[in-house]
Amino acid sequence: MLIVAVALVAWTNVPAKSASGVPTYIASAVTDSARPPDDKAQDAKRKPDEVLAFAGIKPGDKVVDLMPGSGYYSRIFGKIVGTTGTVYALQPTEMDKAAPKGLQSLKTFAGTPAYPNVTVLVQSAAAIAIPEQVDMVWTSQNYHDLHDPFMGSPDMARFNRSIFDALKPGGIFLVLDHAAAEGSGLSRTDDLHRIDPAAVKAEITAAGFEFVGESKVLRNAEDKHSLSIYDPSIKGKTDKFIYKFRKPLS
Repeated sequence: MLIVAVALVAWTNVPAKSASGVPTYIASAVTDSARPPDDKAQDAKRKPDEVLAFAGIKPGDKVVDLMPGSGYYSRIFGKIVGTTGTVYALQPTEMDKAAPKGLQSLKTFAGTPAYPNVTVLVQSAAAIAIPEQVDMVWTSQNYHDLHDPFMGSPDMARFNRSIFDALKPGGIFLVLDHAAAEGSGLSRTDDLHRIDPAAVKAEITAAGFEFVGESKVLRNAEDKHSLSIYDPSIKGKTDKFIYKFRKPLS
């Protein structure tokens, strides 16, 4: 009887998973009926359920969606973290000037009854200030932009340290971006909108983060890394890396 009881307790502490092995709270957020049709149409290529399972986001988390675009992931985060969690959709002022439609889209749903836990922040990339320490800072397909003139080319050592300070001990910084050719460093961020994964790893670990893993769910070996991400022949199918970094516990 004791063995059965212990087993039952252990089982109840394991998150339920869908048939694909993705936690049900992630699968439910991705299939949520409140998501716009345009967002759902991107799911087959972006694979948000698998990506978020790797990231480890869970109910109750406090998450920063850094450079959130129109809010593709902000909406999903809001449903995953639930009523006990918080999502900060942080749009840099520099990016808003270049692409104002993103912030306009965020403001249509953040703080509404469907997404009461999503808050929009607008701050300069050079002066990131999260209201509280969080469990995860997430950025998708935009880290490379931080190196470009339109973003003011912020001091990346200082920027990554501000992310480090915004996280709780053990917190995660998740970077998903378009891969540039190996050895190209930062040279293709402006023209091809790509970045060498090794350059990202070097910058972020220099700020004190530990590199803890990579997901290859969005890698594409057929992408030769020579075309802009907007080229019709590769748009939506670029080779993307997903790196997970952790703030040490002590």
